[in-house]
Amino acid sequence: MSLLVLLLAAIIWGTAFVAQAVGMDHLGPFSFNAIRYFIGSISLIPVIAVVRGIKRKKGEEPVTEEEKKTRTIHTLKSGVLCGVVLTVASLLQQFGIIYTSVGKAGFITALYIIIVPFFSVLIGKKISLKAWLAAIIAIIGFYFMCIEGADVINIGDILVLGGAVVWAVHILLIDRFAPKAEVVLMSAVQFLVSGIICTVLSLIFETVTLQAVKDCLIPLLYAGVLSCGIAYTLQIAGQKRVEPTLACLVLSLESVFSAIAGWIVLGQRMAGIEILGCLLAFAGVVVAQLPAGKMKKGDA
Repeated sequence: MSLLVLLLAAIIWGTAFVAQAVGMDHLGPFSFNAIRYFIGSISLIPVIAVVRGIKRKKGEEPVTEEEKKTRTIHTLKSGVLCGVVLTVASLLQQFGIIYTSVGKAGFITALYIIIVPFFSVLIGKKISLKAWLAAIIAIIGFYFMCIEGADVINIGDILVLGGAVVWAVHILLIDRFAPKAEVVLMSAVQFLVSGIICTVLSLIFETVTLQAVKDCLIPLLYAGVLSCGIAYTLQIAGQKRVEPTLACLVLSLESVFSAIAGWIVLGQRMAGIEILGCLLAFAGVVVAQLPAGKMKKGDA
């Protein structure tokens, strides 16, 4: 059952690429993300209440007021920092989708799973042979995905790849801050912070009309409520009973669902060489999630 929950989260995240692409027909990247993340933050409010109630019944809530205050301050600070990084990652992805297909965007974004171990070097971990192999396979896949007839790499692919790099940073930050934070509240805060930053940027660089927001309401609700609120909650619920490596592998299927959704909904087809690139990129992701076997302590 937990695997099905995670699979549903992957389906929502994968198809959300379509919502992001369709949204760009009516709103600019800054305004779309601003409204999307405000909706996402609000949608998590009932989840926060439910999670707090469950933890209270289990006796997992902080006992003293001082402990509650310390955790709340840590959660808010973490949420703000993660919100800034989230803004950069999501905007790179959003701008990239303007110039590339949602299928390719999904596969390129999934490369963050391979990038994370390489960033772990900065905190003293070694890169395993498995990580190197996954990276090589993914790089070859990226090449096949992104090289067009004139041997020119699409700027959209580069922007989405930059987003994948920042997503990796975002994951490492969450991994560091989440153990001592109220996780759902931290997520709501990061969405709120990102929404505020994107609002300021949209007021400076874009013109937003009420009609445009109305025309974009369904993509906004899908990206906000389903992608940010529901899928995030499904991830939390599913990962409680699934081994982390298997959970990451199932969630990485969002790249496959993004390609399927782009083909069915938007009619975006990929050439044979691009499909080969997507398959290689996904193979790299799978290799990155394979059991490490006997690895030395400190290996990534």
